[in-house]
Amino acid sequence: MKKKVVILGAAGRDFHNFNVMFRDNDAYEVVAFTATQIPDISGRKYPPELAGRLYPEGIPIYDERELPEIIEKHAIDEAVFSYSDVSYEYVMGKAAVANVAGADFVMLSPEHTMLQSKKPVIAICAVRTGCGKSQFSRKIFEILSKKYRVVAIRHPMPYGTNLTKQRCQRFAEYDDLDRHECTIEEREEYEPYIEMGGVVYAGVDYQEILENAEKEADIIIWDGGNNDYPFYRPDMLITIADPHRAGHELKYYPGEINVRMADVMVVNKVETAREENILAVERNVKEINPGVSIIRASSPIHVEGDVRGKQVMVVEDGPTVTHGGMPYGAGAIAAKQHGAEMVDPRPYAVGSIRETFQKYPHLETILPAMGYGARQIKELEETINAAECDAVLAATPINLARVVNVNKPVMRVRYGVGDETAQKLAEMLEEFLKKRNL
Repeated sequence: MKKKVVILGAAGRDFHNFNVMFRDNDAYEVVAFTATQIPDISGRKYPPELAGRLYPEGIPIYDERELPEIIEKHAIDEAVFSYSDVSYEYVMGKAAVANVAGADFVMLSPEHTMLQSKKPVIAICAVRTGCGKSQFSRKIFEILSKKYRVVAIRHPMPYGTNLTKQRCQRFAEYDDLDRHECTIEEREEYEPYIEMGGVVYAGVDYQEILENAEKEADIIIWDGGNNDYPFYRPDMLITIADPHRAGHELKYYPGEINVRMADVMVVNKVETAREENILAVERNVKEINPGVSIIRASSPIHVEGDVRGKQVMVVEDGPTVTHGGMPYGAGAIAAKQHGAEMVDPRPYAVGSIRETFQKYPHLETILPAMGYGARQIKELEETINAAECDAVLAATPINLARVVNVNKPVMRVRYGVGDETAQKLAEMLEEFLKKRNL
């Protein structure tokens, strides 16, 4: 008899696991997906065009809170956990819910979910959301693009209502962002590559994405999301750690997997971290991956404008400070370094932005750039416009003024890669390419 399965997800890893392990697999019946972390992604359906011949009606997506009822109603055999950046305590709590309801709790391995590319793959992953993998992915893209055709493939963020349209997306121009109706979270990852004249793919079906990317690439960069492990088998895996959250490299799923698999560990943000925390991260990494190369890296912060003495609304990268757990980001650090006074955004928050502050009470003087849909983007805009301040200090990877119409000057804050760190990366990549005879 077929095993009945429910897949626990957050619109990304869950769809990939289904495509690789369960689509067209007669040994299983996937009864449903559940959804969490991302607003408004439950209540959709994984469409038949993506689900394959066994699911002519598609597969429903329910809120994860309904998991016990789904297991009991459908006599589910296996609950497959398929999302990232959660503590081990959280994961085992979900296991307890599934087990008590009557299902086995399953976590698929990299070996069973990574696809093989015909081209060399360099993967950049992390131990937590917000470690700084994006700027390292872009720096590696910049270094390699001087000699090779390089294409980046980004971890999925299919938050729209039409998943079929998001099957395989290619971004090379700003118009592509509008054409694909990208959220702020998507723009934050795609726009920087466009600014560099690059190409980045994303979507839902990562086999199809890979086949298209291979047609125009000598080298593929896997730009990871959250602390998930790669969808493609890497020839080189670089994992980023954050000493501002020392110890998290051993406590969060699946970040520890990235540490154990890493060829190179980057301990990032050392210029703003305490030495004892940097050493703690290095000890933890060596304990579980003794042969890994470790480099210390700086991520200098640059502010485009003068904010000294001004009252500013600090807008931070949303995932980093929400489920990533950080109470501050580059914007707060920049405000402190440049003598600006941060305005408390909470009194001005409206709608889902107010709900975000209620859900994440550790956020006090920063505004997360929540923008998972048109309504939330509008509420972010209203929150900013209602605030009494001199300027907006926007520490998201995008030009926020392109997305929201605000009534105050917007000054961008950017994380970079330090010159010495960039040189180390270039030397590492040169050695890797020589071994590959490239």
